[in-house]
Amino acid sequence: MVHIRNIALPDFPLLLAPMEDVSDPPFRAVCKEGGADLMYTEFISSEGLIRAAAKSRQKLDVFDYERPIGIQLFGSDVETMGECARISTEAGPDLIDINYGCPVKQVACRGAGAALLRDIPKMVEMTSAVVKATHLPVTVKTRLGWDDSTKNVEDVAERLQDIGIEALTVHGRTRVQMYKGDADWDLIGRIKNNPRIKIPIFGNGDIDSPQKAVEYKNRYGVDGVMIGRAAIGYPWIFREVKHYAATGQLLPPPTVEERVQACRFHFEKSLEWKGPRAGVFEMRRHYAQYFRGLEGARQWRTRLVDSNDPAEIHGIMDEIIAAEPILVG
Repeated sequence: MVHIRNIALPDFPLLLAPMEDVSDPPFRAVCKEGGADLMYTEFISSEGLIRAAAKSRQKLDVFDYERPIGIQLFGSDVETMGECARISTEAGPDLIDINYGCPVKQVACRGAGAALLRDIPKMVEMTSAVVKATHLPVTVKTRLGWDDSTKNVEDVAERLQDIGIEALTVHGRTRVQMYKGDADWDLIGRIKNNPRIKIPIFGNGDIDSPQKAVEYKNRYGVDGVMIGRAAIGYPWIFREVKHYAATGQLLPPPTVEERVQACRFHFEKSLEWKGPRAGVFEMRRHYAQYFRGLEGARQWRTRLVDSNDPAEIHGIMDEIIAAEPILVG
């Protein structure tokens, strides 16, 4: 088993990546059903949390069926991050995660997320403040470095382990790369095989198939992998990776009925958590992914997106099952 202090995970655990405007409780519920072993909230702005901004506070919602679940924080001020760790601890997660990897301008240009890769002393100070502010395990998600000339994540891993983090997830790109090009896992493997590193090391980046997940496990020796975009509209990725790791065999793709059932479950959770208006509106971004590759998918998506009535949406989903569309791509 893989342990993050008192959190026991199975061998080769599969983590759901925290994705802004995606990894909310409804989406996490679907991925938990699909087999995710450890999940995180969307990243939460420490400044927004201190201001008691409604959107930031709502992101603190965690539920027992999600466990183990981590709250992920980002920010640029050391003292504020420590205070937010205390606030987040009161919400009852299983761990606190710090985001030192987000590359988007709105975050990095404010001195948060991946920007801390250019100021390692401040990163260490901030991490120490969070560790001291909570009794929960603290983990970190980061990138290889700011750019190709400053791939400093090996030093980061050692220094953050020394001040008390209990697991590290590394995305195999620099901040400058954003999400372009192929993720480079060689450096992730070097961290895992560094004899000084005793904490679990999870790899992230480009895991979009069972074969790749198992190949990277075997090649780089990571304790587990974090899956992000490949899980959007396809929560079956987790069960498929687990089955392939255990048997060497690929599961058949989900049936039309399974796709509709997962989409319906996601929709119902969205209504439950966000209310009928926001629940209907925010679910629209997911339909294309759930029905991608099905014959007539564009038609079904258009009708689902155009409807504001939950009963009508359920009816359209019933029609999809009855039509028995074939998988065409």
